[in-house]
Amino acid sequence: MPLLRRFQSHRSQPTRSLLSGSLVSGSLLLGLALLPLSAAADRTLSVVAPWEITGADPSTSGYVYARMRVAETLVDTDADGQPAPGLAASWQASDDGLTWRFALREGISFHDGSPLTAEAAATSLQHALAKPGILDSAPITAIEAEGNEVVIELESPFAPLPALLAHSTTLILAPNAFDDEGRVTQAIGTGPYRVETVAPPQRLDVEHFDDYWGEAPAIERASYLAMGRGETRALMAESGDADVVFTLDPASRARLARHDRLALHAEPLPRTIVFKVNAEHPFLEDTRARQALSLAIDREGIAAGLLRDPEAAAAELFPASLGPWHLGLDASEAQDVERARELLAELGWEANGSGMLERDGKPFELTLRTFSDRPELPLVATALQDQWREIGVALEVDVGNASGIPSGHHDGSLELGLMARNYGLVPDPLGTLLDDFGTDPEGMGGDWGAMGWRDDDLASWLDTLRQEANPDARTELAGQVARRLNEAMPVVPVAWYQQTAAVNVELEGFSIDPLERSYRIDELRWSE
Repeated sequence: MPLLRRFQSHRSQPTRSLLSGSLVSGSLLLGLALLPLSAAADRTLSVVAPWEITGADPSTSGYVYARMRVAETLVDTDADGQPAPGLAASWQASDDGLTWRFALREGISFHDGSPLTAEAAATSLQHALAKPGILDSAPITAIEAEGNEVVIELESPFAPLPALLAHSTTLILAPNAFDDEGRVTQAIGTGPYRVETVAPPQRLDVEHFDDYWGEAPAIERASYLAMGRGETRALMAESGDADVVFTLDPASRARLARHDRLALHAEPLPRTIVFKVNAEHPFLEDTRARQALSLAIDREGIAAGLLRDPEAAAAELFPASLGPWHLGLDASEAQDVERARELLAELGWEANGSGMLERDGKPFELTLRTFSDRPELPLVATALQDQWREIGVALEVDVGNASGIPSGHHDGSLELGLMARNYGLVPDPLGTLLDDFGTDPEGMGGDWGAMGWRDDDLASWLDTLRQEANPDARTELAGQVARRLNEAMPVVPVAWYQQTAAVNVELEGFSIDPLERSYRIDELRWSE
């Protein structure tokens, strides 16, 4: 089933609250009082989400500028989640797969009035290539402009290149967005909205762009506010201080569902709640230890009791929307506590008088890092803590910033990291997988991928997928990759993720983008 139609057929309904209420400190209430009054009066659309704005550079904040429709990419996605024309009207690869040509649309202007040219687009992509980002996974040797075409040269064939050019780190910015040293100083794009003011890390105000090449938006102005605390976001929706609020915790969803001024929306995403494992840790280096932790998880209980969506239980990394990457494993068969105990016994772990495991005088104790920007994660972490205690594993939960997981990955201090990994960052998940489980000989994948783990077969399969254009061969390889990851478990799936939003009922045309590329504010309008 196509991506969007599959998601639209599985909309979740609001459910009862897990908690009895929410507490907000006086300082947070003061902060709310200082915010602008309800946007309904002047018809400025107010959007609130957890994610901060770190600057103007797409390499760090491109997702905000893309979602608020300020800047655009060469490649877009269609209703089925497949690559589609964006700023590039068409593209083609040479017979040997080493040269790709992207023909630009005619008559497009940047927000500063300068024209979109192949030279401007190529320069913008050159800057993106020079920084950490999705383009790292492609064997790009040169990006040049020829006439009205952006020409990308490759060292070896790379079939998913168009999909990578739909990622927010590849937003096309105007020449005037860069200073003489190539640093991004302003987000000057081609989208239906232009930046009016920006105050990192929290605030962005946009206004419609009169000379937009596509359909003009109905809403003239919009604002974006980054608010990390889920309780505060929910209060803003409830009070009318925000018109669209993303990423709601289960307790708030139940409360807001009773509010007659709000409509609640939810969409399953190609994002999976997983925990990554430090496979070099002496307790976790054996595959059986990782399998035991997985077998001890009550995924159905977590999905139904905490996430309030029984269908969210995930026994594998990739949801059905990702086609050949999905294995069809049954989450109800993924738990086997007795088998988990057997595997740990094989590794020499024995229960002490308190029922907790020890080996060579050392207790089986681990620390799991997670973050509250996604409010489901601390709840899931607590559930894992309880469930692993049943097999004698002591887990300490450390709720901090999202940056704690990649920093622990790099300095080697991370033991376990619970996160929500998006395997649909680009239309083809291969770009994400190359970053997460690529060919690093040291076994260090991307910040959100493998840590201390490498599989030569999997690396070879991923490398072949980079070049393989035959659909049948790609399908077979995708299945092989998914099965190997499920067996070795460098990362372990727990549940599928849903994006949620509370929306002012005076807004029409709202929908959630399953690929999280856009907030679709240009499709909204105020009801008459």
